[in-house]
Amino acid sequence: MIERIALQRGHVITTKVDIGTTDIDFSDMEVAIDFSTPDSAFGNICSCLEHGIPIISGTTGWLMDYDKVVDLCHNKNGAFIYASNFSLGVNLFFELNTYLAKMMHNLKEYKIALEEIHHTQKLDAPSGTAITLAKGIIENTDYQDWKLDDDGKKTIPIKSKRIDAVPGTHTVSYHSEVDSIEIRHTAHNREGFALGAVIAAEWILGRTGIFSMKDVLNLG
Repeated sequence: MIERIALQRGHVITTKVDIGTTDIDFSDMEVAIDFSTPDSAFGNICSCLEHGIPIISGTTGWLMDYDKVVDLCHNKNGAFIYASNFSLGVNLFFELNTYLAKMMHNLKEYKIALEEIHHTQKLDAPSGTAITLAKGIIENTDYQDWKLDDDGKKTIPIKSKRIDAVPGTHTVSYHSEVDSIEIRHTAHNREGFALGAVIAAEWILGRTGIFSMKDVLNLG
């Protein structure tokens, strides 16, 4: 899908890397897009940065090595974007989540919960998108952590479901004894993720540094 959208937007695919690929020609690349696996992403990103290729990555589950990528990117004067979700709608949803968390900060009677639903091929749980949502809440409330299926006083519980053919649904809930508030993003297909990735790849050309989708979308 990323390839189809890139071609529609006038780009040329010079290289496709998959399991078993050993010989990669970086000479014709202007930018790389990584949607691989948690075990492969770090190596893919580092290889591109070592060869002076700007890269964006939407792979989740490898962020224990994120700081190493940041250091390498700075050392090589490279360019890198990581996003847990490249969907333009989801990134607007991230901003809405942060804004709501700020408003709910002093309303202690509400308990927060997150739920994410994805297709059965998704390897990590919770999703990177759910973790990003949780971090946005933690930065703006008294919550201190998130945990999968764990409901502590200062802990945001995240419930992960895997259902065949579901592109991605994320719900943030605030529940009290008298009412509930929910915000939800539902992806109808994967095309939004692919389009956002291609737009990010277009944006990063000619730039150096570490960026996010907030930079791409000029969200301040």
